[in-house]
Amino acid sequence: MTKTTQRFFEARPESVGQARSFASEALTDWGLPDRAEDIRLCVSELVTNALVHGTAPGRGFLVKLDVDNEVVRLEVHASRSQHPQARQAASTDTSGRGLVLVNALADGWGVRDRTPFGKVVWSCFKTAGGTTP
Repeated sequence: MTKTTQRFFEARPESVGQARSFASEALTDWGLPDRAEDIRLCVSELVTNALVHGTAPGRGFLVKLDVDNEVVRLEVHASRSQHPQARQAASTDTSGRGLVLVNALADGWGVRDRTPFGKVVWSCFKTAGGTTP
């Protein structure tokens, strides 16, 4: 059985920590501690990307988590349509490593267009034992 939770956040810096807490609470409620740190870090990276690059002025973003017996899926819905690209940051760069981290930690990730506008950046994580009843 699939479980879903989602929450809308305003486009402001404190939303990054709030989104991490939201994900942690959901994973705890679902009895899924095994990938929690990987998922929390990916929440931070994808939400930061939405905050900095993905939201139009005056718009926020949505964080959605789904879980079935084998996979947790994280989605960040943002209002701008431009798809993010993973890039190789120089050693002196202070940013630009987020999607490289997501690629390393998640079992898959991607981007799809959202109707009527915007995009969804998603990542998925295999679980070690499924959900608890």
